[in-house]
Amino acid sequence: MTVSYRFFPLALLLLAGATASAEEIRVGVVKASSSGDVFIAAERGYFRDQGLEVSLVPFEGAQPIAVAVVTGDLDIGVSGLTAGFYSLAGQGELRLIGGESRDVPTYQYIGYLASNRAFAAGLTAPRALAGHSLAITQMGAPGQYALGRLAEKYGFDVKSVQLVPLYSFPSIVTALAGNQVDAGLLAAAPGLAAVERGAARLIGWAGDETPWQVSGVYTATVTADGREEMLRRFLAGCREGARDYAAAFSAEDGTRRNGPDSGAVLDIIAKYTGEPASDMSRALGYIDPEGRVDAADIERQIAWYKAQHLLKGDIDAATLIDKHYVRALPQ
Repeated sequence: MTVSYRFFPLALLLLAGATASAEEIRVGVVKASSSGDVFIAAERGYFRDQGLEVSLVPFEGAQPIAVAVVTGDLDIGVSGLTAGFYSLAGQGELRLIGGESRDVPTYQYIGYLASNRAFAAGLTAPRALAGHSLAITQMGAPGQYALGRLAEKYGFDVKSVQLVPLYSFPSIVTALAGNQVDAGLLAAAPGLAAVERGAARLIGWAGDETPWQVSGVYTATVTADGREEMLRRFLAGCREGARDYAAAFSAEDGTRRNGPDSGAVLDIIAKYTGEPASDMSRALGYIDPEGRVDAADIERQIAWYKAQHLLKGDIDAATLIDKHYVRALPQ
């Protein structure tokens, strides 16, 4: 489905009794609930309150967003943290300035699915993936790191899993339904829809198995160094949206539950993603209400991608994570 976004106008801001034009910025987002805080902030005027007119530019995947930020076509990117992202960051082109979605227990965002044939043959849990084929969107995608963490947890060789890049969730579903692959890593909404149609079997959730930092907010190094005020205002708007998201979908102890505002928030996210609110309500990821980053996991991701020869050169997490902006998650 093609979704055309016109998330605007975010109008003029009244400052100290005088009318001034809001600062215009372009932000790349993936059409997924993992960017829910940004969608809420745009819809409820939190960016406008910060003096920003934010044009949200939708993408189907994370890597093109990182490239567009480097070329200056976008001011900010909000997406999954891929090997390609880390490669550009390692060249000094990008800085991580905020956290976004994390996979954590009780939140169901990225699922492990098995084909019906593989399930019948014994592939009934993620720990049994050794020796099987697994469909992912692309090599270096965040799901590949999740698999690496899973292999470490259960002590199997990650290379024993045959990775099959299929570039889209619909293609993964088709391969599972046709028993062309044994398993697949899928976002919750298309994954559960496939399960309900009988096309595959759900065998586990990544957040329950191996919590990790899925996505983040980033910008070009030149922007991080030269436009601090704008970036701080953008992040403040994101935090307002993230707090609304948490109030809608989190209990006081941080576990998943629907609150009184969940219906209204789901409608906002559905508007920006094109996915039915009823589908998303069954499985949503976690967004930190303060936009914090799991810095330790970022270090692990870099080390893991290097070990898999998906990254080259000396990439320093301490340089990538811009401490002028980032709020680190307590370890």
